[in-house]
Amino acid sequence: MARARSILSLAIVLGACSDGGRAADGTIPTPDAGTGSPGYSSEIYSDDEHWICLPGSGNDACAQSFDATVLKRDGTTEIEPHVHAKDAPFDCFYVYPTISQDDAPNSDLEPDVEIGVAITQAGRLSRVCNLFAPVYRQVTLGSLLGVIESEVSPEERTAIAYADVVDSWKHYLANHNAGKPFVLIGHSQGAGMLRALIRDEIETDEAMLDQLIAAYLLGSAVAVPEGEDVGLSFENVAACRDDQQTGCVVSYATFRDTDPPPLDSRFGKPRIGGGRAICNNPAAISGGRAEMTPYFSSGDTTLIDLDGVPGITTPFVKMPGFLEGECITRGEYDFLELTVLPNPSDPWPDDILGTLTPAWGLHLQDANIAMGDIVDLAETQAEAYFSR
Repeated sequence: MARARSILSLAIVLGACSDGGRAADGTIPTPDAGTGSPGYSSEIYSDDEHWICLPGSGNDACAQSFDATVLKRDGTTEIEPHVHAKDAPFDCFYVYPTISQDDAPNSDLEPDVEIGVAITQAGRLSRVCNLFAPVYRQVTLGSLLGVIESEVSPEERTAIAYADVVDSWKHYLANHNAGKPFVLIGHSQGAGMLRALIRDEIETDEAMLDQLIAAYLLGSAVAVPEGEDVGLSFENVAACRDDQQTGCVVSYATFRDTDPPPLDSRFGKPRIGGGRAICNNPAAISGGRAEMTPYFSSGDTTLIDLDGVPGITTPFVKMPGFLEGECITRGEYDFLELTVLPNPSDPWPDDILGTLTPAWGLHLQDANIAMGDIVDLAETQAEAYFSR
């Protein structure tokens, strides 16, 4: 099991390290996935089996328990129950990172390991919103490693994946959204898909843009000109700099304070087209250092070692006072600097895992280390949206 999780972790990382078949200008080819009109219906996404999270259906993996054991600094524990929102006033739409080990250039539409990463990276948002997560034919790990021979070009592979995301998005809008505002969240390859979706579908539609509460695009750079909060990646969706700001984007890449990005890092700066990468910490959206609110799966040994830790009876753990983060600039990199605060006097872990190479930093941990902060910020921004 540990080896399988390690492979999945590597898949997430490599998904972000690949340019994924982008055109020379860094864009993802735009597919023809229909008009997105009120009568739009996708042949693929009309089938509930092609969703990981689909509220109200019999196929909603995010309806599971997200109760967490709080590991307090004084060595005691407390159970934090998770209450799922029922018909929340806003939606969340999640696209997962590279995770598929299918033996093909693109994955199939049968969810497997994709379910676990969706639950870990986004499922907790079900406390505040109606959470939708489609399955899509992403570019697979083997494809990115170059070990799968195919006549399908890298550009075509990315276009296949993106066409599914657009198709699922248009089906969601026409059949599930009912005019509600929405939050977007994605990591790595998933964040790149959503970045293209904002560019192609949301920024070009004034009414749809007005529905955007915020986008959380983790582990994939959103580019802006030097000294600016908007431009390059997006024309209208600026960096969130206040928790009352809406229609904006949160993005960061995570590195330890002891291991900043080396010169060959693929994270913390735009890979194509220049500019600077947005970095805004969801725990301190206006800037500065802040305590993070991490959640970890109690059964996943690749991100934190909980073997032998007493008192854990829930599928997740929450570790307050364990991590601090701050967005900083160092040379050409803008990144979330993470500080681990060990406490040898308690029985809990004194470090996190997930660093595969210095160049990748804590890419695997981008979502986990700030999961509570993302949920809280989404809730606050939604309240600001409805009070406009």
